[in-house]
Amino acid sequence: MDHFMIRFLLCNLLLSGIIGVLLVWKRLLKNSLSSRMQYNLWFLLLGLLAVPFLPAQKINFAFQNASAVPIEPSASATAAIQPSNAAVWINEIGVTVSSKTPSGTGILFCILWLSGIAGMTVWLMRSVLCFHKIKLSALPLQNPVVHKLYCDCLAEMNIRKKIPVYSTAFLKSPVIAGFFRPCILLPIHLISDNHLKDIRYMLLHELQHYKHKDALVNYITCIASILYWFNPVVWYAFREMKNDREVACDTSVLEMLEADAYEEYGNTLINFAEKVSRLPSPFATGISGTMAQMKKRILNIAAYQPASRQKSLHGLVSYMMIAVLLSGFAPLLTIHAAGSGSHYAFQEKGKTIAHLNLDSAFGQNYGSFVLYDSASDVWQIYNKETAATRVAPVSTYKIYSALLGLETGLISPEQSQIAWNGQNYRYDTWNTDQTLRTAMQNSVTWYFQTLDQSAGLPAIRNFIRKIGYGNQTVGENPASYWGDSSLLISPIEQVELLRKFYENQFGFAPENVETVKDSLRLYTAENATLYGKTGTGEENGQNVLGWFIGYLEKDGKVYYFAVNIQNEKDTDGTAATALTLEILEALGLWK
Repeated sequence: MDHFMIRFLLCNLLLSGIIGVLLVWKRLLKNSLSSRMQYNLWFLLLGLLAVPFLPAQKINFAFQNASAVPIEPSASATAAIQPSNAAVWINEIGVTVSSKTPSGTGILFCILWLSGIAGMTVWLMRSVLCFHKIKLSALPLQNPVVHKLYCDCLAEMNIRKKIPVYSTAFLKSPVIAGFFRPCILLPIHLISDNHLKDIRYMLLHELQHYKHKDALVNYITCIASILYWFNPVVWYAFREMKNDREVACDTSVLEMLEADAYEEYGNTLINFAEKVSRLPSPFATGISGTMAQMKKRILNIAAYQPASRQKSLHGLVSYMMIAVLLSGFAPLLTIHAAGSGSHYAFQEKGKTIAHLNLDSAFGQNYGSFVLYDSASDVWQIYNKETAATRVAPVSTYKIYSALLGLETGLISPEQSQIAWNGQNYRYDTWNTDQTLRTAMQNSVTWYFQTLDQSAGLPAIRNFIRKIGYGNQTVGENPASYWGDSSLLISPIEQVELLRKFYENQFGFAPENVETVKDSLRLYTAENATLYGKTGTGEENGQNVLGWFIGYLEKDGKVYYFAVNIQNEKDTDGTAATALTLEILEALGLWK
């Protein structure tokens, strides 16, 4: 929930910018868009407001080479890793790190957000109850002349539904309320004045609200207002939406009238400008509004001209153009994609992909498994969406930290020892001088921090960009950027990068690449050699993230793999390693 809130707030910043863009487009295309189309533009915004709450599943259109292969490893399957050289790496002791945003911050935002929702809901319910009392006090319309006029208006607008009409002393202007059981409430003073033309125009206006289902829109905007209660830009947008809705209804009425009646309709608004009041319920719609809104509507009536076919076509094209442009923002607003660079766009077209079913193996853990067979050019993936989601690499990045140290000459294949700094660490294996191999096998964080700090941030950033590592974002601290959620990478990218590393597609010194490979070698048996690196991430004292990445050389073939698991506790590199070996055994690649 804390991650949801942080990303939801980021979504709101983006939405505020989108609203600004929409307002600019509306102003620029004001003469091209009809009043109704200007109002309809706001429905695009309503759609975008819903996106952050939708499931973050991306649609994949590249099905032609994908196949579904159910693989259910036995829960009792275990890897036979007994040799002494495996005793260290199987027990992950890599330093754990916390995410950049404290969990308490998201929880605090969540509490404030939910409190605001509760307050808004109470306010809304009070408004509904007050309006319900007004409806209970209203009486069926008794005036036969006005009732006949109302029936004529229904017939004029081809509305066959029987919409009851009532009179009340508690309203100053007519309103229509209800979606499933709509009704119209007329103020008694309007009926007693017996201005039939004014009553007709007002009834036509209210029936336009019914015809265009504005009551349903009211329900949707009320829900959105509650969810976005803290965003003043969204509230401003809804106010403008209501203004445009009234203008659109005015225009719809004018389209029904003769040209000589336009002035009379405008005079109706002028005559009742001082009598109108705010709507009694957020779910009601009516002819009322503020004085500024009334002025805008009267000016629209004064300038109204029936739209030509060419102008209508031009307006439709403009509307579609804006709709296409705004729809492009939708992927950016998903909670999944709200974090910068948090998702990797894996190109599946032209690839052979087998989608594995590993639910029983992962159990309660959330995560993914990726395997790439370079010889047959086949991918095997469990939980594709998660496999493309970027998270902190933690200790798995030490592979590339070592490569940077070798490439910059800080260490060499012949001399990679770094003296212990004398600080007492919680792991005894860290409290001694280290070579690259011992540091990699024991995941000695201070060794790689020394390399990174000696290389410096500029060199690190250039290196990250050169190899295309994940989101290629390096923070300001060279000692923690691969664990503090600055640098992020997905399991699929881990596999792609391992292949480039193995084949030295970066063009680094071959002896440096071979030195890093040697430091990753974990176990050799018969015709198979396993290479890999674990990683563990910690939040609030709990191990919540586990990595195991590497490759398997077997029978002249190379299989690249990455496993990432996440849970609220007891999830680390050791668990990821055991799970990986279990899956590899089930696939017939490891014993």
